[in-house]
Amino acid sequence: MAPLPAKPDMKDRILETADRLFYLQGIRAVGVDTIAAEIGISKRTLYNHFPSKDALISAYLARRFVAPRPSDKPPVEQILSTFDSLERRFSARDFRGCPFVNAVAELGEDRAVRKVAIAFKESRRLWFRDLLVQLGVTEAEALATQLALLVDGSIAQDLVRDDPSMARAAKEAATVLLRNAGVKVGGGPSKKQRSKPAI
Repeated sequence: MAPLPAKPDMKDRILETADRLFYLQGIRAVGVDTIAAEIGISKRTLYNHFPSKDALISAYLARRFVAPRPSDKPPVEQILSTFDSLERRFSARDFRGCPFVNAVAELGEDRAVRKVAIAFKESRRLWFRDLLVQLGVTEAEALATQLALLVDGSIAQDLVRDDPSMARAAKEAATVLLRNAGVKVGGGPSKKQRSKPAI
């Protein structure tokens, strides 16, 4: 008989609860009293694990800072599947945007929060850039920035419109950008291929 999975320790329980409440209700709206009450512990117990709300916010953002999983898929497929993942996420009832953008919107005066948000966004842009370099794109830096803007733009549009198809529209725009950069996408020719003179 397989052993039962271990219960999360108290620090993990506090962090999981804070993560859910901060993301769904907002960091400013949720106090440590609310988090402690949700778990059924005292504020003192919470402070034994996280000495301040700022420490808990930092741990929440660190928990959300997850690197993309390594993949054996071709680079172009990895890039475009980002938008498929976004469309699925947009369709979820608990989607409330990018936690890092949300944190900056609420706590923009906090330099530590802004620093981690910038680091997260840059890590995603560099992920795009590295895939574009593998594809031989000469202007990989600029195109990576454009792809990152499409991601953030689709998130903003979905939040305003409540329309998951915004991710599909962003994917179509990304496909055009990739083809214009000379990348073969699906069955369509790249710009370089189209520009070759007929023999």
